[in-house]
Amino acid sequence: MHRAAEIIIVGAGFAGLSAAIYLGRAQRDVLVIDAGKSMARWEPKVQNYLGFPAGISGKRLLERARAQAHQYRVRFKHDYITAAAIRNHQFTLRGNSASYSCHVLLLATGIFHVPPDIPGIKACLGHSIFFCKDCDAVRVRGKRVAVYGWTNETAEYALAMMAYTSQLIIVTDGRRPSWSRQHALWLKRREIFVATQPISTLRRSGSKLKALLLEDGKEVLINAIFTTRGDIVFSGLATELGARLDAEGQIVTDQCLRTSVPGLYASGCVTTANCQMIIAAGQGAAAAQAINRDLLMDTLKLKT
Repeated sequence: MHRAAEIIIVGAGFAGLSAAIYLGRAQRDVLVIDAGKSMARWEPKVQNYLGFPAGISGKRLLERARAQAHQYRVRFKHDYITAAAIRNHQFTLRGNSASYSCHVLLLATGIFHVPPDIPGIKACLGHSIFFCKDCDAVRVRGKRVAVYGWTNETAEYALAMMAYTSQLIIVTDGRRPSWSRQHALWLKRREIFVATQPISTLRRSGSKLKALLLEDGKEVLINAIFTTRGDIVFSGLATELGARLDAEGQIVTDQCLRTSVPGLYASGCVTTANCQMIIAAGQGAAAAQAINRDLLMDTLKLKT
């Protein structure tokens, strides 16, 4: 099976859906291809998205955005894109269930926050294990918090968390800390303890963390973990198409979300932007406006 569209968006997270809504309203022929793996599905209650003071689940927010896109005749296909190429000035994509082609391609494929490698942790994701202090630090004010990691970023996370709680510990899970001497000095001055023993398991009540159990038998009582283990950037399609990436594998764009490949755009967490839901949505809107404008200019040039 082959499907063609004027514009294809790969990814239906906040960036992809926001772009789809804008392009649908611009009466463009839009196909969104999505594997259903947006990181937002891990968020049981988003508390910092504009306009939802009582909070809303990430899943529900995505459902609302998808319904909004459907109002403007945006098409959707559930598929996982495995390969991309450029042929005869068109983008061609191959998925698990079909092939696709388009004149303009927007990559909104996002990233994957790597959770700590601790048995039993999955049930706590989004409830007492978090990936973003800017999103969720306010939820743990005055509680016992562990910061998981061993890098400069880990140390900086812990130092920043001091604004919310003084009951902090860094757990490296058996890794030797690799932060700088300056970071070590800052941690020492703020009296932030570092536990370097491997973590054997955790103790929880439902989705709520209670403690980490270390290999040496010690128990670390905590209410939450913030992890800085790192991210996997889903920029493989951009690599296949020859787009420029930065050292971390993020897609480099200009202010209009154009990549280094003509006709190829990117938005959201797969780019160099700060990975926040509301930023991704804004980038999706900006990319859609640029795409609509660029297509109009191409049409005008053909007629002169």
